[in-house]
Amino acid sequence: MSFPLRALGINIQRNVTIVRLASGKLIIHSTAPFTSADVAAIRELGSPEWLVDVLLRHDTFSVEGSHAFPVASYFTPPGFVAPAGVIVSSLLPPPPEWNEEISVLPIDGAPSFGEIVMLHKPSRTLIVGDLLFNFTGHASLWKKLLLSLGSVGGKYDPGFTRPFKSAIADSAAFSRSISRVLDWDFDRIIVGHGNPILTGGKETLRRTLTAAGIAGL
Repeated sequence: MSFPLRALGINIQRNVTIVRLASGKLIIHSTAPFTSADVAAIRELGSPEWLVDVLLRHDTFSVEGSHAFPVASYFTPPGFVAPAGVIVSSLLPPPPEWNEEISVLPIDGAPSFGEIVMLHKPSRTLIVGDLLFNFTGHASLWKKLLLSLGSVGGKYDPGFTRPFKSAIADSAAFSRSISRVLDWDFDRIIVGHGNPILTGGKETLRRTLTAAGIAGL
């Protein structure tokens, strides 16, 4: 599901991924300004049991998300500062019920982001927050300019943001985490902002981060 999210006058999208486990229980990956119709559509897929945000900077819609799914357990990265009235638990470690179908890995070395990536093993899908973004297709010149300025090397289809690279305080730890991600078996990537990468995701991630100057991949 994709929701509008504006920054500097352009829509950078906020993607929400719904993961249905074999049990029929749902993981709602990322919060958004859910409408009643959105909530109804999600409930048609299964039972919403878990709400997840995977970045310390993803508190934008935490109030709306927790209100939309008040019974769901809300998991976030360690250190996530929840608004008043929002109760969260650490995503590390993840719920044991996920173990057969979901792998979870913190991306070390960039503590101000605190990103945690997830792998849905049955569909070989990597789900990320800000680790990678991907804007393809038609866009205004202003949007293309801002995306180019905000990404390492000017690439945005896909790309790696300058703020994320600037936040890397321990490049060796970051590279080790990415190497562990690349050891996973995945082909598709669902990004937090932009369009999904439907195939060739592993090589795309490797190529994009290598071009952004991430060593050891």
